[in-house]
Amino acid sequence: MFLSSDDHPLGLDVLFAKVVDLWTDSDHIRHALLSQHKSDDKATDLTALLLITMNYFPTPSPAHELALSTPFIQSISTYISHLDPSVRRCGMLVAEEVARASGKTLDFGEWEGDEQGKAWCKQLRELLRETDADVDNLPEDELEDNSQPEKRPPLVDIEESTPSNITIQAPASGYDSDDSLTGYASPTSSRSASPTPSELAEIERDPTLGVGIKKVPRPVYLAQLGELVRPTGGLQSGDEQNNATRIEVALEVAEELIRRKCGYGSELEENAINLVYGFIGLQDNYDLDDFSQKRQAALNALVACCPRKAAPTIIEQFFTTQYSTDQRFVMLNALGLGAQELASLPVPELTGRQPLLSEKIAFPSKQLPPSLHKKYLTTGDKLSTNNPIHLLLDGISQLAVEKSKDAAADKVPELVRERDLRIRRPAKVAEVSSSSSSARTALTKALKDTGSGHPQLTTFTEVAAEFFICPLINRFWLFLRDEQTREERTAHQPLLHRYRGAGNGLVLSALVLGRMLETLAVLVHVARNAREWLAVIAPDALELAITLGTRPISRGEGVDENDGPGREEKSSLPGESGSGKEAALLTAALELALIVLDGCLDLDGGRSLGLDHTALLMGSGEWAGKVFGSLEDGAKVLGGGGAQEMRLRRAAAAVVLKVDELTSKWRRSMVDMSVV
Repeated sequence: MFLSSDDHPLGLDVLFAKVVDLWTDSDHIRHALLSQHKSDDKATDLTALLLITMNYFPTPSPAHELALSTPFIQSISTYISHLDPSVRRCGMLVAEEVARASGKTLDFGEWEGDEQGKAWCKQLRELLRETDADVDNLPEDELEDNSQPEKRPPLVDIEESTPSNITIQAPASGYDSDDSLTGYASPTSSRSASPTPSELAEIERDPTLGVGIKKVPRPVYLAQLGELVRPTGGLQSGDEQNNATRIEVALEVAEELIRRKCGYGSELEENAINLVYGFIGLQDNYDLDDFSQKRQAALNALVACCPRKAAPTIIEQFFTTQYSTDQRFVMLNALGLGAQELASLPVPELTGRQPLLSEKIAFPSKQLPPSLHKKYLTTGDKLSTNNPIHLLLDGISQLAVEKSKDAAADKVPELVRERDLRIRRPAKVAEVSSSSSSARTALTKALKDTGSGHPQLTTFTEVAAEFFICPLINRFWLFLRDEQTREERTAHQPLLHRYRGAGNGLVLSALVLGRMLETLAVLVHVARNAREWLAVIAPDALELAITLGTRPISRGEGVDENDGPGREEKSSLPGESGSGKEAALLTAALELALIVLDGCLDLDGGRSLGLDHTALLMGSGEWAGKVFGSLEDGAKVLGGGGAQEMRLRRAAAAVVLKVDELTSKWRRSMVDMSVV
């Protein structure tokens, strides 16, 4: 596979040119599968072939010309903007290696860990380093034909400074593997020696050096916590050095203090909105340890402990234009994880640590010391992703797909009878005393009237429609109306002065909008037992999914900035001509529709959706069938490369099966839409 530059210089040049042309092709970057970018089974993949071929060139490496090539630089930006982390890291790896080969320094960071393509990148780096080492360690008789051996600095004369009883032998001439251990002469440095870690710790403990530094007290009340994260008096001169300590103390105690105040008095309700504003607006300007995890935990606690105040405030701030994409993701994660906690469902932990309340309640003898307990955590408990909503939605959609398989098996009587005999158990009958139940009801009413007893905890079904799902859907429609109105007002302006509502980092971008639909899907699934689910939540959520999956939300949707203004989109998916849906947005919309249809089948067999909202049901089936058929015909979806294509195909096929299952039950009772 590998060619020598001396034997086949022309063949190596042609191979490298072909690989570069294919690797920088925009269609390959967006639509190729992950196995075509990289593979873990030692098969031929394009990224490894590009780097290894470049590494086999002699000293005038083509990396210098490649680093200055315009198509290569544009392809790197396309790789970095890819939604699949593994494909994105392929472009980052090639950019770093090309910069290193051309004598420059480039480091994207975030290479720690073994997930999402990081392990494969490390293996490829080690392979490239081994290739360089093999070339550098050639014997001297082979190096004499090409160039003179490198001259070494003179050895230090240390015979005068050594004791007489120690004999030092001079190194033999020629190559020696221990030459790297030989000392060389170096000028004496005038700088003082660097302090040791123990000396640095002693200097830090010196009280005379901390004069003028204010110690931030730990807050006891939520008003004090709000003053730390959102000071009302403004920053005075000389207070900038204490900002890092102030934010660090606030993040350290925020989650515990919020949960401690839950259900006792009105202190939490009075300060919840101010705390939401403060924690949402925080930014990691001082590079604090575990900043993102602690801020996320504080917002999760606010949503779980005070949902009637925190959730509407977060939704209101989500549709403002003053926040970054990372801050919007934090808001959506807080809504989804807070709903999971209110519904008493398991919440994924990002940092691998146990929940706060479990650490406070657990008996000390049941755990190892803190250092050993952290050391022996299993790898399955540590999640290195910053998208817990995606993990929750993946499990929910997979469960809905498996239900479709079971429904297909229900049509065979033999399989149904065999499964009932193996799984179903007889129901147990228990006698309930009427006198005891009435006494318990009277006692509960008396406790509520007197205000004593334990605080009443809010369940998610009580607040799902009024404070979570309906405000999120309604505010999105208002925001979309305002954005489209602004686009229409500037449509007559030149292209440079036209307003675009779906740009990068905005709410209507595919990345943010797809995450919002994923969060809404989790909220809809968790609120399945709410009273308003069949009549309000299910049709509203399905209408939103169909609209975002079929209609353009912006004039610039589906137009790729790297392809130029004259290129038309190749996608033939539903939508207006010249526009195409991003794969992430289309997948999230289909998964939201799948969860709605699955919930309707479980609750009432699809009766309310099929009879009261027939148009929505038929529209979802037609939309999913069009998407699935287009994918089977080979249509390319914008941003559909990597693992995204598999999720898109699975979601479209599952929606088609769910619609077919629902319509087969209520087809005779549905209104004939062709007559209407």
